[in-house]
Amino acid sequence: MKINELGRTGIKVSRLCLGTMTFGEQNTEADGHEQMDMAVDHGVNFFDTAEAYSFPANPKTQGDSERIIGTWMKARKNRADVVIATKISGPSGDRTHIRNGNLIYDRVQVADAVEQSLERLQTDHIDLYQTHWPERKANYFGRLDYTHAADQDFTPMQEQLEALSEQVKAGKIRAIGVCNETAWGVMKFHEIAARMNLPRAASIQNPYNLLCRQFEIGLSEVSIREDCGLLAYSPLGFGALTGKYLNGALPEGSRHQLFPHFMRFFKPNGIKATEAYTALARAHGLEASQMALAFVNSKPFLTANIIGATSIEQLKSNLETEGMVLSDEVLAGIEALHVEFSHPAP
Repeated sequence: MKINELGRTGIKVSRLCLGTMTFGEQNTEADGHEQMDMAVDHGVNFFDTAEAYSFPANPKTQGDSERIIGTWMKARKNRADVVIATKISGPSGDRTHIRNGNLIYDRVQVADAVEQSLERLQTDHIDLYQTHWPERKANYFGRLDYTHAADQDFTPMQEQLEALSEQVKAGKIRAIGVCNETAWGVMKFHEIAARMNLPRAASIQNPYNLLCRQFEIGLSEVSIREDCGLLAYSPLGFGALTGKYLNGALPEGSRHQLFPHFMRFFKPNGIKATEAYTALARAHGLEASQMALAFVNSKPFLTANIIGATSIEQLKSNLETEGMVLSDEVLAGIEALHVEFSHPAP
């Protein structure tokens, strides 16, 4: 397993990270423990969760992902051997069940969210604590355009960093990161951190896959030059890039069958692109999902590829991609298709 440094923190993380947003919804506690055991056996030491998970948002399962990780670490007595990342939820109208819907990044809410996550995780510290999405309005979650809201009220970014800094000084979090951020947002946080001697974002967790490559436009340079690497989520595009949904297929119990309203990767252009990438993989004797994951793994701006699975068989296939190297011919084919299907599922 390739090991990368998390930003400039000195924390070492496996290139494959196990995402756990299905724990508590599609996966039981026993399933989650089995998946984490298998991941560790393959050299994974990095696990990602959030206070909002399980996915999708549900008051009945909120926090269950963290709880399952917590019971696993307690049972295995392995807290010192793993790196745990979690997130504080930002403003959202459908998450009023989290901290009474007061989802901002000020001192009070950051402190409250950290304490609740620590309790669920049954630990005294979080290795990487991330803002789940910007508190300000920006072009994330599938938006390519930016509409400026000059009069928007949000917690000043310096205050956000100061709130996180207090938790670092208290020993409750080791490093901070951002998710669903823009190039401006990351660089602004870095500028404030340098000027005010505050913690520096160590990572950017954004979507990145064959169907969704806008990270390359501006954030890839930021990641490399600023030592703030990508934690790539949705590397299989909500399962689309496995090819299992082609020709109208809807496997029983699959994520798209259970949650059909999440259409980001299933719009007409996304389906056409998926068909083309799947055909490319098959022409070279590759599994479509493994080609997609190996592509993400190959990127120089990547710190970790966040894989997820609802079955142990899927997880095994995902873990097997760690040693895969795509041929120049396959990579050339991918780039040709990227020109033909530019940003089909932002």
